[in-house]
Formats: sequence, C-alpha cells, structure tokens
Amino acid sequence: MTTQTFIRNVILLSITFMLAACSPPKDDLQTYVAEVKARQVVDIPPIPVMKPYEKFSYAASELRDPFVPTVIDVPEPEPEKVVDNGIQPNENRRREVLENYSLSDLQYVGTLEQESLWALIRAPDSTIHRVQIGNYMGRNHGQIVAISETQLTLKEIVPEG
Repeated sequence: MTTQTFIRNVILLSITFMLAACSPPKDDLQTYVAEVKARQVVDIPPIPVMKPYEKFSYAASELRDPFVPTVIDVPEPEPEKVVDNGIQPNENRRREVLENYSLSDLQYVGTLEQESLWALIRAPDSTIHRVQIGNYMGRNHGQIVAISETQLTLKEIVPEG
C-alpha cells in the first residue's frame, strides 16, 4: 500500500466517524411517529346531500298589486286653502319680448350707460336686448327692480301649485 492510498483511506475513515458522531439520536423522533400513528382517526362528516331544484310557478300574477294602495287606503285629499294676498299681475299692460322666454334661457351679458343704466340680455335666438328698471322679462311676470354691473334683480309673481 502506498502512502497516498493510506492517507486517502485515513481521511475517508475520519470523515465517516465525524458524520456518524454528528447525527443526533433518533429515539425521540421514532417515539413521536409511533405516538401520532397510535392516535384515533377522526372521521370527517360527509358532505350534505344537495336537494334538487324545484320549479316554482307564480300563480298570484292575477291578484291585486300589493304596492298600489287600495281605494280604501287612499285618504281623501283636503281642499287646498287659497290665500289671496292681493298680489296679481297687471293683465292690462302690453307684454314685452323677453316675457316669451323662461329666465333659464336668458343670459345677462353686461351693462350699457346712456343717460341711465341699461342691462344687456341675450335671448336664445342670440338677439341682445336692452332693458332698464321697470321692464318685464321671464314667464312669471318678472319686473326688473335693480341693475348693477354684475347682476340684475327681478321681482316675480310665481303662481302657487
């Protein structure tokens, strides 16, 4: 045997002893595995059986709608109290052009000053009209009360109901 082979055998033998010395004892692992295998097996309950779908035929479609009140359930309306406050539009005056449009259709463009302050109003047909205090506009008998550089103030007679 050569020295080289001898050294190689010694090294292999020492590695084998070191690996054998490093391995932990497996007695406790084997006892644990035996204990787990000895436990009782718990049975899992089976999946419940699903009931088959049963077709339902709605036969109450000819009956009264439950969301519509019956004649008995509807209270009689109370007569409306008409309050006469004495405010009425002047029906004898001549209607102005801007009274044919609702106020939401009219647009305040600006002001013009010639002897007095005039407001410039654009109608839906893109025509610009010149109005001053006392003129009427809108469908609810709106009379111009004040004009400033930024706003126009109206007094309207709005019907109740």
